[in-house]
Amino acid sequence: MLKKVELQQYRDLLLTVQARVRGDVQQLTNEALSGGDGGDSKSPTHLAELGTDAFEQDCSLRFVENDQEVLSEIGAALGRIDAGTYGACETCVEEGRPKSRSRITKTRLRAIPYARNCIECERKREELML
Repeated sequence: MLKKVELQQYRDLLLTVQARVRGDVQQLTNEALSGGDGGDSKSPTHLAELGTDAFEQDCSLRFVENDQEVLSEIGAALGRIDAGTYGACETCVEEGRPKSRSRITKTRLRAIPYARNCIECERKREELML
């Protein structure tokens, strides 16, 4: 069980990551919509330049999509803090493992503060996705 002080530290970490990712999303969205040229009126004159611009826009939009997913996970993690379930592995809990074995390590939470699963369960989940 995490202490109140630790929960506040994780909340602060989540809010910091959330602010950074929101800034990234805004910047990438602006770049994708402006064509990545910072709003210059220079239009590509060669077909290869058009292809490069389209590729860069596609990459930016994919990054935005991934960042939106991270923002969603951060929101869910903040909800788990409020609900008192933060730090519990969702898969272990679903499978009925004892509370002592269903915790996400503090090391993992510091690295990925929005993690839903312990390392073992996440590995299994990723293997099933392959």
